Amino acid sequence: MTISWGNMGTLWERPVMTVYVRTSRYTHDFMDREDYFTVSFFPESCRDKLAILGSKSGRDIDKIHNSGLTAVKCKNGVSFKEAEVTFVCKKLFRQRLEAENMPKDVADTFYSKDALHDMYIGEVVEIIG
Repeated sequence: MTISWGNMGTLWERPVMTVYVRTSRYTHDFMDREDYFTVSFFPESCRDKLAILGSKSGRDIDKIHNSGLTAVKCKNGVSFKEAEVTFVCKKLFRQRLEAENMPKDVADTFYSKDALHDMYIGEVVEIIG
């Protein structure tokens, strides 16, 4: 899936990436089930290919095939030939973002019509690039 909400930093003296996935997304099942996740960054020239990933569900179609991207298996996940860099992350933490813990205008804007996000924090264990 494509994501636009994420962070990089340090937590518990480890390099980490934090990503946010709506509970309604097909990717959410994978995020809960797997011990690792990958985050890839692409050049601007891949914008059209990424739009397919962001607008279709993997429940319905083979998004990778339809996007024209080239998946590359790595030790603990998947990268892409077209990616400039891929971070392989070992999942450390997951927590639901609860609407009652955020400002009302934020909850109304982002969650009145769609599912909440879960926050996943992963330790960066490999950088492919």
